[in-house]
Amino acid sequence: MEMQEKSVNTPVSETVETVSRPDYEREIAGVIKGNYSPRAIQEKLADYHGNDIAQVMEELTPQERKKMYRVCAAEMLAEAFEYLDEETAGIYLDEMDVTKAAAVVSQLETDTAANVLHVIEKDKRALIIDVLNPDIKAEISLIASFDEDEIGSHMTTNCIVIRENLSIKAAMSELVRQAEENDNIATLFVVDESGAFYGAIDLKDLITARSGDDLEELIVTSFPYVYAHETIDDCLEKLKEYSEDSIPVLDNGNKLLGVITAKSIIEVVDDEMGEDYAKFAGLTAEEDLKEPLGESMKKRLPWLIVLLVLGMLVSSVVGIFEQVIAQLTLIMAFQSLILDMAGNVGTQSLAVTIRVLMDENLELKQKMGLVFKEMRVGLCNGALLGSISFLLVGLYIMVFKQRPPMFSFAVSGCIGLSLLLAMLISSAVGTLIPLFFKKIKIDPAVASGPLITTINDLVAVVTYYGMSWILLLNVLHLAG
Repeated sequence: MEMQEKSVNTPVSETVETVSRPDYEREIAGVIKGNYSPRAIQEKLADYHGNDIAQVMEELTPQERKKMYRVCAAEMLAEAFEYLDEETAGIYLDEMDVTKAAAVVSQLETDTAANVLHVIEKDKRALIIDVLNPDIKAEISLIASFDEDEIGSHMTTNCIVIRENLSIKAAMSELVRQAEENDNIATLFVVDESGAFYGAIDLKDLITARSGDDLEELIVTSFPYVYAHETIDDCLEKLKEYSEDSIPVLDNGNKLLGVITAKSIIEVVDDEMGEDYAKFAGLTAEEDLKEPLGESMKKRLPWLIVLLVLGMLVSSVVGIFEQVIAQLTLIMAFQSLILDMAGNVGTQSLAVTIRVLMDENLELKQKMGLVFKEMRVGLCNGALLGSISFLLVGLYIMVFKQRPPMFSFAVSGCIGLSLLLAMLISSAVGTLIPLFFKKIKIDPAVASGPLITTINDLVAVVTYYGMSWILLLNVLHLAG
């Protein structure tokens, strides 16, 4: 029998099965909601990442979550809790009985445990803390003793600490012993007899060392460190400069208290960026989707009231130039051009200045250099855009408004010159205001976009109508 020949032109896409990412969340939810035995549920969930389990927990009903709390080991629940935000983790912890909640808290990173306990009800928190192991209780109390903006509030005691006078064999034994309770073992931290930080040892170097080698040769004494009472803003740049898995945190006596991990550093940077973004937007704090109306209003109103007062001041200044507007109504059409450009330039200078001010080692000479550099940028951009405005606005007035060339280009010349001056001054304002805030120990991000924009509106209005009054009315005697 003659066999039918298969087409050689069949597209590959028709013969290759499309590979898609498994729907882990659906699979996990199916396990929890199913009729599996407790042991089977534990074994099946053990194959999934803690982050995937955390995502599913938010989709479960309280009854389904309570089933999960009873079935799953505290270690598994704690792994998922590490990927939840504090508020959500606090809600779930409050759903558990005290014994299970304490077991989960005991397995959490110390900083996570302290933060989660902080958001649950006081009575339940006291009950959980009473059940905790004394050592864990002391560690959590240590973390909780630091203010929220201090780096110590984000550290963990989950690290390996050894003495500097050990042999290689003794150091390995100590590593094995402490690894039962601590899983951050990539770097070992070395202290002296008083507990003061001495240096760090890479795990690989310790493993590959020979028993007869001197431990001192493995210790890196130039390892970076931070102090627990340092504010996050002050040591953020130092943390970001290093790619270490953990950075030691010391007290004021140079004793090792704990470490801040790479995961915590990422969270700290993310939180700081969120806070700065909120301040740039004129908010006193970040918001979320579940926040009550009253809370959102409370966060937004302070700056809005300040901006309202400044806006009324801008309007009052416009009223001062009422006679100018009455005689030259045409210039009102180009007011927004000057205001918008001045606001944009000021916001750009603000963004550059905030970024530069993250370096705490800036000297006065460098700060003044930044001011003059931003003013030069504003002047050059203003000259370029002012020239373009002079030409285009002049042609627009002459062609579309049917005004004489002399009148048209006199008005556009005033606009171009006002644009240059407004952009120059706005660049200076956008740089000097955050520098001033930094000088008086206030977060420069408070000099937010809306504040700078409103102040520059005032600058632009005075510049524009002032130039129109001087040049167009008093010098050129134009009207109409």
